Formats: sequence, structure tokens, C-alpha cells
Amino acid sequence: MSHTTRIKLGAVLILAPLLAGLTSCAGDDKPLAADPYDAVGQLSFGEADGEKATDINPDKPLKISTKGTGTRITDVAALDAAGRPLSGELSADGRGWHSTSPLAADATYTVRVSTENGSGAPGRGVHTFTTRASGGKRLNVSFGPEAGTYGVGQPVTAELSRKVSDPAERALVEGALTVTSEPRVEGSWHWVDDKQLHYRPEEYWPADARISVTSNLLGLPIRDGLRGGAGDPLELKTGDRIEAVADISGHTMTVSRNGEELRTIPITTGKEGFATRNGKKVILGQEQSVRMTGTSIGIAAGSAESYDLNVTWASRLTWSGEYVHAAPWSVGSQGSANVSHGCTGMSDANAQWLFELVKPGDVVEHINGFGEEMTPFDNGFGDWNLSWEEWQAGSALHGSSGDPGEQATPASGRLRPRV
Repeated sequence: MSHTTRIKLGAVLILAPLLAGLTSCAGDDKPLAADPYDAVGQLSFGEADGEKATDINPDKPLKISTKGTGTRITDVAALDAAGRPLSGELSADGRGWHSTSPLAADATYTVRVSTENGSGAPGRGVHTFTTRASGGKRLNVSFGPEAGTYGVGQPVTAELSRKVSDPAERALVEGALTVTSEPRVEGSWHWVDDKQLHYRPEEYWPADARISVTSNLLGLPIRDGLRGGAGDPLELKTGDRIEAVADISGHTMTVSRNGEELRTIPITTGKEGFATRNGKKVILGQEQSVRMTGTSIGIAAGSAESYDLNVTWASRLTWSGEYVHAAPWSVGSQGSANVSHGCTGMSDANAQWLFELVKPGDVVEHINGFGEEMTPFDNGFGDWNLSWEEWQAGSALHGSSGDPGEQATPASGRLRPRV
């Protein structure tokens, strides 16, 4: 027998008794080798005042305690059906635990408790209970736009049924409103005012994306006397990435789809005194035919600037009446001069082609102009005119305060068309 062989045999002979010893341990009563025992029977679940745990008052903390003197609680994990965790505190002796964050009303919770008996053996207990429906006021939420397919610039909106201004309350509400997309992109809510939030990614949505919007507000305690209410989920899609860039000084509009330039169109925009706004705008809606009058934007009837026209192939950009539309009366100026009252005009053929290409949510950007800047929220969807840093500053979770600052509410002249 070689020297090498003798060493290997020696190693086997030495290890054999150790392996035998380990094998014998698996069958004894050592706690580390035992499966966790069912600890439910050694635990008491209820409210802090001792009421039954099958119908918990959400305005009182949940209490868990041990029944036997030798049992102690080592860990508690509680989640409601929406996945919201319930925070709590364990007593110093391990005999009790109570919740420290408010319970949601009309919610089902699953509590998983880890224990240890006097011998150190681990136990596990799972308990499910439902909280009562709470009285008081409800904070409901409505998502927008309505389900459908939109352009990549379409923001998601959330309209609350009651005002929320406190930063901590805003953080609770915002954290309960979830937006996911496939493909996945980073995004954030922005508080427009005390009742309205908008959600957008850092860049435009991807083309052909699926967007899901859900609320976990139901039952959530917001403040004394106010809990979260209903909020129906919303499913959206995006189509192709359609972008139209209107060069006000150059009198052209360049239209692209998914990064490929499709057409450059001669246009006319607002003349002096009626300058078209600079900035990014999102198509709000489309009308194959719409009546536009000068009196609707404050022009006196019978004056030199007065007009009353039936306009075709019109896509609305602002609530105050800015459209992209057919303007056969100004074809001679299209491509060379700005002669409109604020709208972007083009030939009948180009307007029909553009109307049939675009949809609500597509982006029209005006550049190189001399008019005012498009505002973020008070005249349509100007959301994309804020930088990502400015956008996140309006979030109660990502920003400093969630204060809407100088953001305005929607303009009162919502239906004023101009040409």
C-alpha cells in the first residue's frame, strides 16, 4: 500500500465517527434540528382593549401576546391584502407585540409570528383577521384619461375627491397610487394642486407600451375622520411615437414617427398680438369640423380682426383654443409669414394627413417663437416643459415638500377656439 493510500484511508477512518455522530443528532430532540412547531395555540390575537381579533377596530392597535410563560415572540410580519405592511413594537420580555402604525379599515390582514419556547425550539403561527369598515369621510380617486390608446406624451392624471395639502398626508396618498408600465420606465407623480396629480416618466413613454394605474388608498388612514376610499384601476396603451416640431420663425412643421422624419409642412402661426406659445404641447382632442369665432377670444364683432369660420381637420393643443388645423385662406402665407390668431395653419391636404396620423397624447412642440412660454398645467398638458428635476420637486415622495407653489388650476376659457 502506498503512502498516499494510507493517508486517504486514515482520513476516512477519522471522519466516520463524526459523520455517525451527526447522523444520530437528526433523530434527537435538539431544537436546532426540529421543524418549527405550530404556535397559534400559544398566542392571543386581539385589540389592545381585548376585543376579538376577527373583527378588529381599525382605530385601535392590534395586540399579540403569548399564553404560556415559556413562550416568547421573536418576530412579527403583518401585511394587508394590498401588500401594505403594519409596523409594530415588541415588548422587552418578548411576551407581547402591538402595532404602531394605523390599521386600514375594511381590510384583511395576514400576520406571521415567529416564537421560541423555553427550550429554544422555534415556532410559527399564521393568523388572518379583517378590520371593520370605518365611518367618517372618504378620499376617493379618479384616474385619467379614459382607457384607450394614446400618444407617448400623455400624462396620467389622478383627481382626488377632497383636498390634501399637508406634506405627510400627501406622501401617504401618493405612495398608494401606483403606475407601472411594460416596458418599465422611471416616473413620478407631481402635485398640480391640492386635489390633482399628474404622472409622467423622465422622458416620453415608450412606443407600444402598456400602462397600469392602481390605487391602494382603500381604508388607508389619511387624517382624523378621513380614510382612503374607492379608486378604479386604469389600463392605457401607447401607439407610435409621433412628434411634430413647428418652427415658428422658419414657418415649417417637421413630423416624425418613431424617429423617422415623414414630412415637412409649410405652416403659418400667430401674428403680432396673437403670438403662438413656445413649448411642448400634448394633443387634447380632435374635431373634424369646429366653428371658430373672434368673439370667443375677445375680438369685437365687426372689427378688422373679427372672424367666424368653420374649420376642418382640427387637433386641439390648449384649452384656450389653440389648434393645428386646415387654413385654406392663408395658403399664400404658409411657409413664409405668420398671419393667424394663434393657431398653426396649413393646407387642407396637409391638415387631413396630419389629422389622420396623430391622436390625443401625441406631442406638438413650437420652437423659435416670440410669444409666451407654454405653462405646465393651466392650459392643457404642458407637463413636458418642466425639467425632470422640476417635475420631481412637485412630488411628496421625491421632492422637498410636495408644495404646488405657483401652479395654476385649469383655465376658465376652456373652449375658446382661435384661428
